[in-house]
Amino acid sequence: MWARIINTLLGVWLMAAPAVLGSTDAIRTNEWIVGPLAVSSAIIAVAEVTRPVRWVNTALGLWLVVAPWVLGADWAAFVNSTVVGLFLIGCSLVRGRLRHRMGGGWAALWSPNTSD
Repeated sequence: MWARIINTLLGVWLMAAPAVLGSTDAIRTNEWIVGPLAVSSAIIAVAEVTRPVRWVNTALGLWLVVAPWVLGADWAAFVNSTVVGLFLIGCSLVRGRLRHRMGGGWAALWSPNTSD
């Protein structure tokens, strides 16, 4: 749960960072797009059944690490994008505690542990 909250806050920061840091056009637009996506996927991944959505933040974090090289960011935007990207990746790798087993796939149909 704490990792999803951190990713949500990082996404909110990405939306505010261009105004705070004075980023250029390309990196500013990138952060305005990636920020809401990070927030949305972090909030969706809070529920146990939708926890795999956290992998979206892994992909977004990877893009944030690569984006300054591709889009040509200044030093402040470069550091911000790289640090936020690494934190997004790190927090999205945290699985979280599972309280219930959901589904089970095809193996659940013939599992010997089921009671009739």
